[in-house]
Amino acid sequence: MDLKFKKPSKETQIAMSKVAIGEDKKDYSKIAEEKLCNLTNHTECKLVNSGNAAILTAMNSIEGAILIPDQGAWNGFKQIANFLNKEIITIKTNQGLIEINHLEDAINNTINNKELLSNNQNALFLTSFAGYTAEQNIKEISKFCHENNILLVEDASGAISDSSKKLANGNYSDIIIGSTGSPKIVNVGYGGFITTNNTNVFDKSKLILKTSKINNIIATGISTELDFAKENLNKTLKACDYLKNNLNNVIHQDKRGINVILSSEDKSLSFNLRNKFKLDNHGMITKCPNYNRLKEKGVAIEIKNLDTSCLSKDNLDEIINIVNYYC
Repeated sequence: MDLKFKKPSKETQIAMSKVAIGEDKKDYSKIAEEKLCNLTNHTECKLVNSGNAAILTAMNSIEGAILIPDQGAWNGFKQIANFLNKEIITIKTNQGLIEINHLEDAINNTINNKELLSNNQNALFLTSFAGYTAEQNIKEISKFCHENNILLVEDASGAISDSSKKLANGNYSDIIIGSTGSPKIVNVGYGGFITTNNTNVFDKSKLILKTSKINNIIATGISTELDFAKENLNKTLKACDYLKNNLNNVIHQDKRGINVILSSEDKSLSFNLRNKFKLDNHGMITKCPNYNRLKEKGVAIEIKNLDTSCLSKDNLDEIINIVNYYC
């Protein structure tokens, strides 16, 4: 079994090289931004140098409180909110999944929350896939947020170009952010993006945007990788669905995701699997508890880290046999 860490496509590497040597002088920032607007159904887009820069840009524009899931999101949400001295409200989840009763509880449980949320424009930050393993019900969450003076900010690093239009869809999310670092669906190794219909988001963060600009080489990579994003995402989703249906103790087995998280009390499981799955000196096993995945004992098998050329049935069957042996 030859597993390879995800790399930019050959087409992307060639396109970036042409810009680097001056053979191609097109402005790829505008081209990439137009592609992202078409994918997200938003009218405005900015490329930035990282996913965290996109979060910082979005969060800086929020006057009120920042709501974040208690697990299954990105720890940068809390770190950046603290850096900006924002009030943080943590939402209880069902193993990373936000349910409407969780949002209602967060708003109604304390007088402080009621006063805080009633006086300002607030925002809920979440990732399209909780822990990368289970898609959030973005449509339902969006409806609740808009009824309660809360903007919805979706980190769609793992879901941009979703064929079902359930995720990374500007008809539901007010702001969509993402990383194009490695290993992501738009896999350039560097960069990020933010899309919205509200130009005030950018007006309030002009300095951040100015200091987080990317060069045309990276913009070329993002533009080219976007052409392969839908195929990359669909192959990864299909592979994870196959694994989820053939492994035991899968968390959120019936949900779409781009990794597979197994519940396990075995302290040696992550060690054993790391030794079996090596990707050119990169890893594909995350030990839990982990805020970015789930805060309970287990392991995450990061199928999203694999080059899609490795997602053959034979390779997936071998992954299943190895995991089941150690479980």
